Amino acid sequence: MGTGKYKSFEQNAAAVEASGAEIVTVAVRRVNVSDPKAPMLTDFIDPKKITYLPNTAGCFTGEEAVRTLRLAREAGGWDLVKLEVLGEARTLYPDMRETLKATEVLAKEGFLPMVYCADDPIAAKQLEDAGAVAIMPLGAPIGSGLGIQNRVMIRLIVEGAKVPVLVDAGVGTASDAAVGMELGCDGILMNTAIAEAKDPIRMARAMKLAVEAGREAYLAGRMARRMYADPSSPLAGLI
Repeated sequence: MGTGKYKSFEQNAAAVEASGAEIVTVAVRRVNVSDPKAPMLTDFIDPKKITYLPNTAGCFTGEEAVRTLRLAREAGGWDLVKLEVLGEARTLYPDMRETLKATEVLAKEGFLPMVYCADDPIAAKQLEDAGAVAIMPLGAPIGSGLGIQNRVMIRLIVEGAKVPVLVDAGVGTASDAAVGMELGCDGILMNTAIAEAKDPIRMARAMKLAVEAGREAYLAGRMARRMYADPSSPLAGLI
């Protein structure tokens, strides 16, 4: 889960608990995790119980993102980080050239980057080869709530990856999260879908159930799709 857009740290913490999330992403440039003189997220979400994942939200160059994560490591000792390098402010789509360069630098410096990327199986494989420990393709533009727009590409990324794949961005409601898990993803990252719901805590619970249901459905193996009807009961021998 993300830690932006909530009305308060208290609401954010309650939503995390309701969701069952194990990781929270933290925008290093926006959220206070190091200044004890001001309200700190760590006072509400215990870093001993929930994994903190510093991210590079708001960075538009690889150099800027790498510098941000170096500062995060100095402040909190984090090696597991989320890398996102944006291409433009309007779409918030990733700049894959800058993202790949930053991934290579971070991996060489001992970071474990989970990387936000386009829903492109070739780019995903390049990131994995560069040292990404998780691939995080967008389902739709950040904060759009449109749901997963290209299921085929997400599925191809899952099939080709040897590292975890998490849908990152675009989830709007529980069914979107279920779809991502049914495609074989290892997790879903969401922020706006919960924070901007009319009842964030209830939506967080819904997301937990959706993720669990989607994973169970994936493991169960769905029935084959058919062009025509196939009766549940045999038609032969009817009275």
